Amino acid sequence: MPDIRLFGIRHHGPGSARSLKAALDALNPDCLLIEGPPDADALIPLAAHEAMAPPVALLVYRPDRPRDCAFFPFAAFSPEWVAMRFGVAAGATLRFIDLPHANQLADGFGAPEAPPEAAPIDAEPVTEAAEAPSGDGPAPAAIRRDPLGELAALAGYPDGERWWDALVESRAGADGDVFAAIHEAMAALREGAETDPYEAFREEAREAHMRSAIRRAAKDGFERIAVICGAWHVPALARHDAKGQATADTATLKNLPKTKVAAAWAPWSYERLAFASGYRAGVLSPEWYDTLWHHEGRVAARWLARAAALLRENDLDASPASVIEAARLAEALAGFRGRSRPSLDDLDEAAQATLCFADPAPMGLIRRKLVIGERLGATPPDSPGTPVEADFEAQCKRLRLRPGAAGEITLDLRKETDLARSHFLNRLSLIGIPCGERREARGRGTFKEGWFLAWQPEWVVELVAASAEGGTIAEAAAGRVRVRAREATRVAELSGLIGTLLDADLAEATAEVIRALNDRAAVSADVFDLMDALPPLAELARYGSVRSSDTEPVLAVVRGLVPRAAAGLVAACQSLDDDAASAAKARIVAVSGAVGLIEEPELKAVWGEALRALADQEHVHGRVVGRAVRLLFDERAIEAAEAGERLRLALSRASGAGPAAAWIEGFLEDSGTVLIHGRELLAVVDEWLCGLDADLFTELLPLVRRTFATLAPAERRAVGEALARPGGAAPGEAEGAQGFDAARAAKVLPILRLLLGPELPRTADETTGDAA
Repeated sequence: MPDIRLFGIRHHGPGSARSLKAALDALNPDCLLIEGPPDADALIPLAAHEAMAPPVALLVYRPDRPRDCAFFPFAAFSPEWVAMRFGVAAGATLRFIDLPHANQLADGFGAPEAPPEAAPIDAEPVTEAAEAPSGDGPAPAAIRRDPLGELAALAGYPDGERWWDALVESRAGADGDVFAAIHEAMAALREGAETDPYEAFREEAREAHMRSAIRRAAKDGFERIAVICGAWHVPALARHDAKGQATADTATLKNLPKTKVAAAWAPWSYERLAFASGYRAGVLSPEWYDTLWHHEGRVAARWLARAAALLRENDLDASPASVIEAARLAEALAGFRGRSRPSLDDLDEAAQATLCFADPAPMGLIRRKLVIGERLGATPPDSPGTPVEADFEAQCKRLRLRPGAAGEITLDLRKETDLARSHFLNRLSLIGIPCGERREARGRGTFKEGWFLAWQPEWVVELVAASAEGGTIAEAAAGRVRVRAREATRVAELSGLIGTLLDADLAEATAEVIRALNDRAAVSADVFDLMDALPPLAELARYGSVRSSDTEPVLAVVRGLVPRAAAGLVAACQSLDDDAASAAKARIVAVSGAVGLIEEPELKAVWGEALRALADQEHVHGRVVGRAVRLLFDERAIEAAEAGERLRLALSRASGAGPAAAWIEGFLEDSGTVLIHGRELLAVVDEWLCGLDADLFTELLPLVRRTFATLAPAERRAVGEALARPGGAAPGEAEGAQGFDAARAAKVLPILRLLLGPELPRTADETTGDAA
């Protein structure tokens, strides 16, 4: 009979890894069965390759649908990684024994199939003393996600992570008795657990396959078999030789769907290994666990010394005396709490008190660098890569771009290769790899695009992670955009995506985002959100794209948004304070510019009616009403006389000083250039001021001076000079009439049409002017 030992471990736990290493040394197994994807058995020997540097991850995916995939991350302190390295070095047989992902990723497996946009299957849930069923069925969802939380609550710890850290990961010694205790604890948790229907079949099939793999290894003649699995599975796998179990497992695994899968090693990072990244089987403190694994003897002193060195690198004080004081404080805290040595909580409090002086900023730096960490892994150059990595390398080769090169490039978007480069760089930005930063291009012409290229090593991990969204850069970028579109809560967020998608030439994703924008806008009651969305869309619709992208759908969106924004404008501008009124005024100006850019009479009429209705309001903030009047005047929707009359009424004694100041500020704000060159506006203001009686002029003078103080000194000087010239502010007087030659001006119209827009049918007068 073979000697079969079950070692229930916690994924990414240095204490588990240390105990496992000691147990394997004592057992000296000739076969190691590890919970992991059998589809990647051929890649196990690469774990011992000299160029393999954890953290790394195994990726198993469907070649026909790469976004259907599963990641299995490993760190140097992961028990499974320790087992693989041990087995390769000892010459033992190594096998992964989890249910193959050729079954798990197949259509129709287990519970109802997740939607195409769903996140990839994580290798393991939270603390992996956490998978599912015993023979009696899987545990409820809450216990299944964090069974250690139940034990932690009974022991008085806030969560399972800290309980496990204190009792297992941070303990001294490396005896193997911990595995018997874990087995007993997990058996107690699983006893009498209720069924979770959604996970039931998947968990039952996984454990059935693992039991079958144990029986197969025993049948193959191995004498000493070590089974390394998540702690939660140990009670279920211990029944591998129970009467009738083989027959039941065979029935469970019969007729499972199957598909073709591929596997690859990929670089990983401690940031993605952490809980904070969303990885369900992650840990709170990867870098701390790395320190525990590599420096067990003097971990507290070493960690605090690193913290002090980190602070000094960032020009913060951290003396050796402070480090000694922090170490003593951590030891004292551990003693008070009944621990044999300081835990991460003890060191955190000691560093906060003695190195950071209760300042959260440097403590945040320490936690980011020395608790979570920024370590990046590496894989051998000849190991199989992920689909997105392969596509990235192929695209770089085709476009003659070197990822490691840094410098500026200028793209001519009229050239096919440069246009493809622009698409490629914009797609990389969408998947979180901003290796190209857009710069102002040198020279003239909208067909030129400037970029500054710089590559960061950590972006390799982003490439790997992008495999969850698709098999190519384009598919991954489109997938990321779809996720952002689903998560967007504002119409303006969706409108901002459209321009980027056009730059990246992702037509299908663009159409989906436009549909989502239309759907969101149809039910949105936030008028200001609709207004924020209009300016970027109008610019796209008006000027199109030198990439020859179809912008007609964008124009259709603008045609739908303008009437919605116009209909709710008056209601949205009610009861605004000064800050809100300032923001509303800016939005109104931006939308007016956007409507003018489109140059569609129907839209101008709809928006003009909304502005007139707003200008007629008596209880709306004066800054908003004043700007509405000004916009109507600029568009010639009201005459100078009407604008002057509205100005007179708004600044009458009955209005009060506050509303009057807001009104004239809204009317004249940012108007220096218009006052200088657009003589009609200056004439309106001048005529109003000259018509005031002495007492009212004295009352209003501070308000007018405050408004004109917002103009630059040179602009105020020019306004004064204009008023001092013969004719004063009267439009069309003096040098204005003499300085304009209609015939000469007509000669430049053809060039202006060519530069600014499509050519319109020329009138007879224009033809005469051209011929003059």
